[in-house]
Amino acid sequence: MFSLNVLFSGGLIAYAAGAAAGLAGFRAPRAARVIAFSLALAGALLEIVAAALAIFAPATSTWSLPFGGALFSWTVRLNPLSGFFNLTLGVLAAAASIYSFGYVRHMEGKRNVGSLAFFYNLLLLSLTLVFTAANAFFFLVAWEVMALSAYCLISFEHEKAPTRRAGMVFLIMSHAGTGLLLIGFLLLARASGSLEFSSFHQLASTMSPREQAAVFLLFFAGFGVKAGVIPLHVWLPAAHPVAPSNISGLMSGIVIKTGIYGMALVFFDFFGLPPVWTGMVVLAVGVVSALLGVLYALVEHDLKRLLAYHSIENIGIILIGFGAALVFRALGKPELAALAFIAGLYHTLNHAIFKCLLFFGAGSVLHSARTRNMEEMGGLIRRMPVTAACFLLGAIAISGLPPLNGFVSEWLTYQALLAGFGSSQDLTRVAFPIAGALLSLTAALAAACFVKAFGISFLALPRSDQAAEAHEAPFSMQLGMGILAACCVALGLGATWFLKVFDPITGAALGVRMSARLAAGNGFALAAGTAHGGTVSTVGIAAVLVLLSALPAMLWFVWGRSARRVQGPTWDCGLPGLTAANEYTATGFSKPFRMVFAALYRPKREIQHEYEVSPYYPTAVRFESEIEAAFEKRFYKPFQEALMGMARRMRSVQAGSIHAYLAYIFVALILLLLFGARG
Repeated sequence: MFSLNVLFSGGLIAYAAGAAAGLAGFRAPRAARVIAFSLALAGALLEIVAAALAIFAPATSTWSLPFGGALFSWTVRLNPLSGFFNLTLGVLAAAASIYSFGYVRHMEGKRNVGSLAFFYNLLLLSLTLVFTAANAFFFLVAWEVMALSAYCLISFEHEKAPTRRAGMVFLIMSHAGTGLLLIGFLLLARASGSLEFSSFHQLASTMSPREQAAVFLLFFAGFGVKAGVIPLHVWLPAAHPVAPSNISGLMSGIVIKTGIYGMALVFFDFFGLPPVWTGMVVLAVGVVSALLGVLYALVEHDLKRLLAYHSIENIGIILIGFGAALVFRALGKPELAALAFIAGLYHTLNHAIFKCLLFFGAGSVLHSARTRNMEEMGGLIRRMPVTAACFLLGAIAISGLPPLNGFVSEWLTYQALLAGFGSSQDLTRVAFPIAGALLSLTAALAAACFVKAFGISFLALPRSDQAAEAHEAPFSMQLGMGILAACCVALGLGATWFLKVFDPITGAALGVRMSARLAAGNGFALAAGTAHGGTVSTVGIAAVLVLLSALPAMLWFVWGRSARRVQGPTWDCGLPGLTAANEYTATGFSKPFRMVFAALYRPKREIQHEYEVSPYYPTAVRFESEIEAAFEKRFYKPFQEALMGMARRMRSVQAGSIHAYLAYIFVALILLLLFGARG
């Protein structure tokens, strides 16, 4: 364990040194950029090795800071679950640090690069401690440092009003979630007499049903705020687009996964045998989040907001796996629970990889084309071929198409849901095929959404001067995207070998190890792990795709090279020539979905015509369309108005009269004396 603790503490020291370098480099932005992000890269690599060792370590390793007390201790624990999330963090941090070398370069002399580097390293440090904190006190301290550093990074371009508003919404929602977590931890601490996570192990199952329900709902809502589940998602599509793109990738890839980590910790460690209703609630919230997330993404034209809504969708898919695992565990089906739990955890990793890749691709587009609006893009594949290829690979992965990693975790989720129909004889089993059907609809809509995102952004002709003048991103940004793209391929083709990572996690949580059951054909095929489940081979699918791609090349090599080729103009319906005005737009692409799901979107549109001579010959047509922000308008705005009304009524208490304040003190003393005498 000595080497594990040394590696882990070395990573923390590297992050702390990187933060210090950022602070020291306020007057030397280039040095701050190079040193701070180099130290962040070193810390990420150390944490990757430490996390891999922690996953397969024979026992939990603990490491304490040399200060604190018996109740408020500063102790970390390295077990398989924390190792898995730290491994995910390390991979993203390494890629993001490499990406940041080129991304931040254009900010030198314009913005405070030192502060960005400081809060970037502080975010990585606090995330590492969130995943490894061994008690509630240390966890909440690290949680708050993470929230504050993320707020500072979201608000980096604070001179813009939308950025300031997004940062404030994030901060308010984060502190509301922290308050719920604090109450939940206090309930567990009262029952156990300690703040240590080890004392919470399977503690909730010994509580009364009412206390169990309170603990579950508090933690589910508190962690759900950070994860961005609907209806607690409002901060996410506001904050992710305005943050620097290297931070957006980390926010969507790993910061929101702290909520998933907290849920995994509570559901599968603090709870022993959970009630069935807890799994049904998580499953229902997951289905709603997945479906509504992708529906809202479909009508977005801001590329980064589109990706932010897809984070909500994928969090929903993860919760579908977690919810199914809780139901199976309550029904006494540990093998199916392990299958669903693995599906949720694998999608946690996969989403972190491909969503970070997509945000980096969007950041490269913003860096070069200086716009997030897809209506102003087009033709970028010729000017940014590497970025286009990486974005396309990420789009295929997030759409759940074989043979990439998104397909594997979604396929495992489907297998768990299909097996769930025969796991019980009561009405509970009906939830599984319904969830599977809605997950299929979500996957189809996600594929359509990324046809729009890639096609409108990268294909056809440039729609603006910025797009026409775009250029490829710097090499370090390409390298950061390339690392994540390679991970998408490796986690897809090598899924059966990677599944061994989950054995220590499911063994500790459920007493079941599933990797041997999920591998078939000497590891070249993926099995469902159930008696009537299916099998699929991502390696075989990849081989078929390579062969099918090679066949046209062979035919061209044999016969096509000597064939006579004739070039002519593209058919343009008799027009003088095709221009960007003839292209399909993002608005036009999403029009059918706005019509089909009009009850959800409640679209509003306005068409204005400009004339000079005759109303039959307009000189210009202006079209505006928007959808209703349903949750903001119908849930949060009434709540805000009620809260402000209550605050205005309470203002009369703060009247400014010294006599009134003395009367308040007198009444408080009388009440204290009465309660003291009664005690």
